[in-house]
Amino acid sequence: MTASAGATITASFSTRRQAELAIEQLVQEHEIDRSDIFVTPEGDENSAGSEEDGADAESGHPGVDPASDPALAGDLTVSVDLADEEDVSAVRAVLEEHGGEHIAAE
Repeated sequence: MTASAGATITASFSTRRQAELAIEQLVQEHEIDRSDIFVTPEGDENSAGSEEDGADAESGHPGVDPASDPALAGDLTVSVDLADEEDVSAVRAVLEEHGGEHIAAE
């Protein structure tokens, strides 16, 4: 039996929360090693996404000012390196479920 070649799948997320939820599901439910998942801003600046959400919107901790000023300099790209290209459809489904857009596999 021949092993399938690997693949890399990427998706854009408008919030850090969406990206983190997708990553959490990939690691916990699909057993993808966290070191095979990368998060980068789509532009040159540090970014928490292009929309305020989750912890970027409010701390949730007593005594902490709920006003925030997150770095909203553009979307985030999540890139997942897969050892087996047979996993692409499952990873794509998770990324889509959590709001991933412009999903591509190489």
